[in-house]
Amino acid sequence: MDPSRLDDITLRLRAAGCVFAEDEAALLAERSDDDAHLEALVARRVAGEPLEHVLGYVDFHGLRVAVDPGVFVPRQRTALLVDEAAALGRRTAGAVALHDDALDDIPDDAPGNAPDDGPEGSRVVVVDLCCGAGALGLATATDLGGLADIELHATDVDPAAVACAARNVAAVGGTAHEGDLFGPLPVALRGRVDLLLANVPYVPTGEIPFLPREARDHEAHVALDGGGDGLEVLRRVATEAPEWLAPGGHLLTESGERQSAGAVAVLERAGLVARVVRDEEIGATIVVGTLPAKT
Repeated sequence: MDPSRLDDITLRLRAAGCVFAEDEAALLAERSDDDAHLEALVARRVAGEPLEHVLGYVDFHGLRVAVDPGVFVPRQRTALLVDEAAALGRRTAGAVALHDDALDDIPDDAPGNAPDDGPEGSRVVVVDLCCGAGALGLATATDLGGLADIELHATDVDPAAVACAARNVAAVGGTAHEGDLFGPLPVALRGRVDLLLANVPYVPTGEIPFLPREARDHEAHVALDGGGDGLEVLRRVATEAPEWLAPGGHLLTESGERQSAGAVAVLERAGLVARVVRDEEIGATIVVGTLPAKT
């Protein structure tokens, strides 16, 4: 491309408020098929559409994740939730492996030694609620894929998000379901979910008007609005979570730092053992709730 053309695009993006205008100009040029297509992409970005929507993807946790217009864009800080989920999943996978080794030591003709004894298929079951593009489930399943057989389900109430997530999670054999929270999940998952990733909306309704324009004007509000105190959706998730989690299973949710104490209280009222995980460097806060194992 003519360097002067790229410089012109950079100036237009910078005038529109794009902080990393030079980098964005290069990405848009790389994504375009011809000059007319490039001009259309630049016009969308200058109008305030998120770069990820214009490009059609976001690079998240080492993966290229498709993101369609209107679908919630995964935030880089949410990688903390994936890292914590993967760490917990590795422990679960280790427990599954020990269980399988123990079964291998039992003679084939021993009473009750049927192929389906023990955990359902010896799988690690991952559910991504309020999945948006499905990035969290995809990244977690990818991290754990070499350690265990992963069963991944993703749900969202937004049809556009479900269509997008279905394409993304298919790469790891996952399934996307349209519906509200747990509603569309197969009933057979009750009591079997090892990792419940619930990146629920947590922005208080009154703060929505103060969000950056890219989010406020171009992402579905259902993916942002957490109700009066930002915890309304989490309360609904926490109420049902114990019915779906396996004993010792974990619910992980992102939180604003100021809301974390309230989120802990919500999970504890639901019977989960809750803790806060923070990464000051990337400005991320998550809350993890664990269903006590049966004794």
